[in-house]
Amino acid sequence: MTKILYAQPVRDKIIVDLKSRIKILKRKNITPWLKVVLVGDDPSSHIYTRNKKKFIEKIGGKCDIIKVESSIKELQFRQLIESLSLEKGLHGLLIQLPLPNHLSHIDVGNLIDSNLDVDGLNSSNIGELLKNKEPGKYFCPCTPKGILTLLQYYDIPISGKNVCILGRSLIVGKPLANLLTNYNATVTTCHSKTENIEECTKRADLIITAIGKPRFLTKKFINKSGNQILVDVGINKTSDGKLCGDIDFEEIQKNVAGITPVPGGVGPMTILSLAQNLLQAAEKSL
Repeated sequence: MTKILYAQPVRDKIIVDLKSRIKILKRKNITPWLKVVLVGDDPSSHIYTRNKKKFIEKIGGKCDIIKVESSIKELQFRQLIESLSLEKGLHGLLIQLPLPNHLSHIDVGNLIDSNLDVDGLNSSNIGELLKNKEPGKYFCPCTPKGILTLLQYYDIPISGKNVCILGRSLIVGKPLANLLTNYNATVTTCHSKTENIEECTKRADLIITAIGKPRFLTKKFINKSGNQILVDVGINKTSDGKLCGDIDFEEIQKNVAGITPVPGGVGPMTILSLAQNLLQAAEKSL
């Protein structure tokens, strides 16, 4: 029987620990504080930032959303980030993506000080990831960290397993490949130029999709063993306005051992990881 890998039980378990640690910090007059810079009026970005704020405040932290007009000039934007980075008592700063076209070329990870980079995109944090450092000694990118936490909670083995990742973004695909390699997986990364993707996915024990193509992964991409685990990072909207992932959930779910739903899978784990990174930053400030 297929196991649906929901995020909720994972979050419920970890939230208890996060709240306990925040209480300890507050007794020392420290409240984990995050600022999220939101540029423009993208509806999805507004939803994501609200969800981050809601979760951080739920566990006892503080989260401010800094709303910025989409017309802001690059120099002004850089000055704003620099100014925010210098705020006393701030533990985390992130820039909600995507940015407007005229700012999209900016390396946002390196625009933020590595000590405030709770998104884990600064070159320093990525470098620590590449050096096979344990999560907790640096800020691990949130979505890869969330996926690892989800797999560990459901006792899904990683060491020695074949993993196929669809997508090579700097936010998910590339850091995820390195993170799972650190845990002794054999990782193949597929992308738009990969030939014979089906061959890669069929021999994988674990398939992770992060390409932003609605219901791209169908039954033709999986093998007949029924033992594969599928993790869907994609969040897409169909023509009727409904959310779906990169995987055709309805077609595939009965043919695999485990699969994440959309929504309710990787998305909430990403926000949980952000909270963990923020708490890590606050504890470092002691």
